[in-house]
Amino acid sequence: MPRHFDHAPGLCERPDTETDQYRLNHTMVRIKDPERSLDFYTRGLGMRLIRRLDFEDMQFSLYFLGYLGEAEAASVPGDDAKRTTFNFGREALLELTHNWGDEEKPDLQFHSGNEEPKGYGHIGITVPDVYSTAERLERLGTEFVKRPDDGNMKGLAFVKDPDGYWIEILQADTLERLGRA
Repeated sequence: MPRHFDHAPGLCERPDTETDQYRLNHTMVRIKDPERSLDFYTRGLGMRLIRRLDFEDMQFSLYFLGYLGEAEAASVPGDDAKRTTFNFGREALLELTHNWGDEEKPDLQFHSGNEEPKGYGHIGITVPDVYSTAERLERLGTEFVKRPDDGNMKGLAFVKDPDGYWIEILQADTLERLGRA
């Protein structure tokens, strides 16, 4: 098997045309306290809350967050049905799922996937400057798993969100060298 799958079958090949309209819409993580999590993702990481859906009968809420420029944010429909279609027609959103009452359970914790048994790993956020972003997150009191110059992989950081999920902070133009290892 090639070292980095450089020549692996299917690499950058045209997928089946029946999948042309498929998109990665969202990734879901469970959260304990929506106020803390929304603050982290909106104020800390600059995402916007695009859609909130409450399911009263089942006692849970969904919060869909993503990155929108000013013009795109201004075009988000106000009508509920159209806003839902807008939400589910986008790519790469983060869905935070809150089961009502979880914030009242002091011992409740979610598995980050980075402890045994390992599984889910992290969410990746691309930023223009990893170092200034790390400094900003430090000022906001964010917990770091790895700072940009720690370890062998320089120029990327890992932080934890309020529920312990890892967020990779990376800068696209500094990772080119990693692909040539």
